[in-house]
Amino acid sequence: MKVLAAEFIISIASLAQLPREQRAEIAVVGRSNVGKSSLINCLLRRRGLARVSAAPGRTQLLNFFLVNQDFYLVDLPGYGYAKVPESIRRAWGPLVEGYLAASRDLRAVIVLLDARQGVTEKDLQMKRLLDNLSIGWIPVLTKIDKLRRTGRDAQIRDAAHALGLSDPLAILPFSAKSEEGRESLLAIIDSCAQQRPDPRYSTLTPTSVPARLRSEMTGRSKLPASGRVRAELDEYD
Repeated sequence: MKVLAAEFIISIASLAQLPREQRAEIAVVGRSNVGKSSLINCLLRRRGLARVSAAPGRTQLLNFFLVNQDFYLVDLPGYGYAKVPESIRRAWGPLVEGYLAASRDLRAVIVLLDARQGVTEKDLQMKRLLDNLSIGWIPVLTKIDKLRRTGRDAQIRDAAHALGLSDPLAILPFSAKSEEGRESLLAIIDSCAQQRPDPRYSTLTPTSVPARLRSEMTGRSKLPASGRVRAELDEYD
């Protein structure tokens, strides 16, 4: 996919502010300081489009970016940063959960994982939430350039194991600095955005993504709709 146009549309603090014009949506989520803004700017080749901050926890709203006048790339608040004010932490959980559960055209969620820290418990909570909502997700290991060549393969294997994926190739290594993984991720996004979803299945079925990411991409689990997921989202910070 070639990015011909990209623009910021709106930041929202409540579901009532969601864009009325519904388009296909690809969301991006990850722990605070995982490199979401850098990844978005790298993908769209629009320096400064998504605000990059050295202080974790700055993204407190849902930010919508319109790509090629075709679909929305949605930046969700980062999680796992304890120094955010309690009032904001409490608001984020229902906002994110409400967005993910809303009956909109959400095709997939890109889940960012820090290559230096690996998969955290907060990342696993997000995975369980997406599985519970039957939303397809794409695991991306960010800041891969920070790892030595001898250690990156082991970290990719460890991340796949932690996420319950049998094939390490399901993990996409990414670097906003070197742009490693950019074209592959754009191809996946394009595939998800262009494919009309079948309401009977998740947005990421084994036939909807490139072959290298087909195996065990979504790691489906049949979790009951219980209070456990809501309790985990209450800790979204």
